Amino acid sequence: MVGSFLYYARAADLTILVALSNIAADQASPTENTMKRVTQLLDYMHSNPSAVIQFQGSSMILNVHSDASYLSAKKARSRAGGYFFLGHLPKDGQRIFLNGNIQVTSGILKLVAASAAEAELGALFVNAKEAKIIRLILQELGHPQPPTPIHIDNSTAVGIVNNTIKRQQSRSMEMRYFWLLDQEAQRNFDFSYQPGQENMGDYPSKEHVGGIHKHIRPLATIP
Repeated sequence: MVGSFLYYARAADLTILVALSNIAADQASPTENTMKRVTQLLDYMHSNPSAVIQFQGSSMILNVHSDASYLSAKKARSRAGGYFFLGHLPKDGQRIFLNGNIQVTSGILKLVAASAAEAELGALFVNAKEAKIIRLILQELGHPQPPTPIHIDNSTAVGIVNNTIKRQQSRSMEMRYFWLLDQEAQRNFDFSYQPGQENMGDYPSKEHVGGIHKHIRPLATIP
């Protein structure tokens, strides 16, 4: 079931990514609760059989929204979420242009994060690696890319990657995450703080109630 829906979820219906991830995490030791999750997901897919993403004309500038949910997965692990879309270069004081997603990440971080800031940094690391590949593809297709804007809703993580706060306590974090500082110095990415309500990365990073899905779906241009 997971294999059947995973590509469909990544390509068209991001609403089921977290549910698929939770079911996949239980495959090694399934329980009756796992079967209830499977049944609920199959009922949802039967009721919503044909997801559609609407894309709008844009400047073909890659935008990324990154988020993490701290300690939301089993064994004290955290989940990373990312929303990738093609839009315009964001401008201060203007409403963020949202478009249909071309890529979505929703997965559990391999390492146990010691803080919410480290979980956000880990999610940012995962999403930035994906963004590097997409940047190269767009450039080869004839769409030059400025520093890719990445929105994060954790001010500590933004301060670390922008080198605007002292990193004394952050030395205990996973050292690979600090690759992000090199990318910022090379002007491949532009990291900025945006509140959670304006960050689409929050959507695939955790489970939501029905009201949140109804609110977010129009923003993600999913009819």
